[in-house]
Amino acid sequence: MSAYFHNRHFTPEEAKELLHTVRPLCERLLKLKSTLDELNYNLYKHEYFGGLGPNGSKFHPPELEEVVKIMRFFEKEGVVVKSLEEGLIDFPSLRPNGEEVYLCWKTGEGDIAFWHTIDGGFSARRSMIEW
Repeated sequence: MSAYFHNRHFTPEEAKELLHTVRPLCERLLKLKSTLDELNYNLYKHEYFGGLGPNGSKFHPPELEEVVKIMRFFEKEGVVVKSLEEGLIDFPSLRPNGEEVYLCWKTGEGDIAFWHTIDGGFSARRSMIEW
């Protein structure tokens, strides 16, 4: 059994390379979340507010299926989605000293410029200069 929380770890270079694929997917997730909000669909409960679909259809919107597809891709790649509302994701990584951390990126940022400890979270982000 591994002493680490995650099975896959990215080097900063690997995370930056995958970011080329991840960036447009995060932007798409933000648009899908916005559309679902406009439809009064609760993404977290997988139901429309009030429990039924438009006109009582009980069907999930197609936007949800696309969200699930993107989330499965992230899971398969080892990318951790922290916030659908902000497009915030983490790449598990190991610092040179062996400490397991997250390389942190948020939609709108140009590159992966921050990292934080596993339990530190967004507010504890540190510059990659301190890597």
